[in-house]
Amino acid sequence: MTTTHLAVLVPLLPFLGAVAGLLLGRTAPGLVRPLAVLPALAALVLAALVAVRQGGGPAVDAHTLLTPTGSVPIELALHIDGFAALVAVLVALVATCVQIYSTGYLRDDPRYPSYAALVSLFTSAMLLVVYSGDLIVLLVGWEVMGICSYFLVGHYWETPEARAASLKAFLVTKLGDVPFLIGLFALGTDAGSFRVTRVLDAVASGGLHHPTLVALLLLAGVAGKSAQFPLHTWLPDAMAGPTPVSALIHAATMVAAGVYFVARLLPVFEASRAAMVVLAVMAAVTMAGSALAALAQDDIKRVLAYSTIGQLGYMTGALAVGDRGAAVFHLLSHGAFKALLFLAAGVIIHAAGTNSLAAMSRMSHLRDRVPDAFWTMTVALLALAAIPPFSGFFSKESVLGAAEHVATGHTDHAPGAAGWIVLVAGLVTALLTAAYATRLWLLAFHGRGAEAPDHGRQPAQMTVVLWVLAVPSLAFGGLAFRLLPGWFDGRDLAPTPLTSILGTGLAVVGGLLLYGAWQRTRALAARVPAGPAPSFAWEHLKGEAAAHPEGDASLVEAHALADHEPAYRDLAHAPDPGRLLLGPLYRHAADGFHLDAVYGALFVRPVQAAASLVRFLDSAVVDTYVGVAAALPRLLGSAVRRAQTGNVQTYVSALLAGTVVLTVAVLLVATGA
Repeated sequence: MTTTHLAVLVPLLPFLGAVAGLLLGRTAPGLVRPLAVLPALAALVLAALVAVRQGGGPAVDAHTLLTPTGSVPIELALHIDGFAALVAVLVALVATCVQIYSTGYLRDDPRYPSYAALVSLFTSAMLLVVYSGDLIVLLVGWEVMGICSYFLVGHYWETPEARAASLKAFLVTKLGDVPFLIGLFALGTDAGSFRVTRVLDAVASGGLHHPTLVALLLLAGVAGKSAQFPLHTWLPDAMAGPTPVSALIHAATMVAAGVYFVARLLPVFEASRAAMVVLAVMAAVTMAGSALAALAQDDIKRVLAYSTIGQLGYMTGALAVGDRGAAVFHLLSHGAFKALLFLAAGVIIHAAGTNSLAAMSRMSHLRDRVPDAFWTMTVALLALAAIPPFSGFFSKESVLGAAEHVATGHTDHAPGAAGWIVLVAGLVTALLTAAYATRLWLLAFHGRGAEAPDHGRQPAQMTVVLWVLAVPSLAFGGLAFRLLPGWFDGRDLAPTPLTSILGTGLAVVGGLLLYGAWQRTRALAARVPAGPAPSFAWEHLKGEAAAHPEGDASLVEAHALADHEPAYRDLAHAPDPGRLLLGPLYRHAADGFHLDAVYGALFVRPVQAAASLVRFLDSAVVDTYVGVAAALPRLLGSAVRRAQTGNVQTYVSALLAGTVVLTVAVLLVATGA
């Protein structure tokens, strides 16, 4: 088979698996798990074959006219360069791990068939985005991911948190998609085609008439999809979905789509220096703000959610300084260790019976209950904190190195201001990232108090996946920074001495500061009244799911989400090293700097007020007008109906009276009277 044929099968197989899973989920439940895992695994093998054949050489292009439009044609096109080949492998790898993990995690979930089918469809849509060579076909995958995220985030629809989170994720991303769609149409109109290669040719020849406007419109969609400021608020709330869904969204799909889109069309954004500065500012605010918020979260999954937002900020920062190789390098590295972090968090939540870090800090020996999750999460947190030689160090340093080159004038791919903005924000975020990673590790695994409940070892499907993802989290960066330039633009991705020393030094300082604060707060913890560590009684779980190692982890998570309560009666005074470091900023950071309240005041309440006004006008004005318009003919009809008595004598009398009146009138007119 040709490379083109293999590439077509990569997104097609998960799509067919999704269709088959939906059709056979009720009639043949025994086929649901094979239909979930095997298409994803086959797509991974084929994506790897495509990557080997592409080999970082010339892009593989194929296209055929999909439909004539009368102006700009829409084509079914593939464009597979080194970026697309490697990102597709990441997507397929994470999707396969998530599907395998989910067979144990949602073992007894009655909605598992639809869940597995939606994950397959989600995977297919992202692979379509990665391989597509036409922007309109890319848009199809882009929007299908939005629909899938709505259903998957709302999987536990019985809880109000899940329902609200799914709706919020859908609406916020759609808010960005509207200008994104306009920007795509404007870009295709200027270039005369939606084909990626022709768009890039038009940019190179100066064919874009409004580059700044087009770039800013596209950035709105990217901000929504990749959870960048100011459209990032949906992602922390999306933690109401199952943990494997969080891993898929955060590591390889949805949020990665926006970064990948900008990387693929980076010359479009480089055509406008203003757009590059806006991108840099957006990345800087996202990085620093999300890191501060992560340092103040109690929910372990929300810590990881804000972490994702910050790491995506690094990627957009690399794009803002014109280095898409560094951006995609960090995307690949981050995909491995962030998937590992979420899947390990799922194991921890299952074992602890809560997603509260404050509650976990009141448990002893939790790490002994989940040794696989403890060691693999330790590896992933070290990669997140960018400690050498873990993969996150090399990819993050490639971003900081690219920013340094632009800031010091060694390259002119982007404005110098963008370089300084990204460099300073990246270094500050390095310190904060190490701090919140250390906080999570200490609170989750080094608690003191009641013995953590022992529910046996986790299902093998869940633990094996953790160790599989631990390998690239540890070794990918060190091996890849020498090889990836040949797959990308040829730019050096090796760490630079200055940023390596500064970044690693700040990370160590952040970790040590947090450790010191933790040591101080441990002494306070014994003096603070605390409730029971788990936020619900294990014996009340349906079917005693947590009472044996084969217990359904998704049920445990659903209860933890629905009944999440802090371990302390007064959370405002709970001993927390993050509170000690942030001081008065802690309360604001814990609430995401009140952006939801700001958006509620600026957008939600005005829209609701406008809707109330429209409803009032509709009922009090429009309905009244329609009612009056209907009442008048009805009254006239009633008056006329009274004359219709059915009495022939009455009709003859009226006829004669009318004749007399007409006769008199005619005579009067004739005589001139």
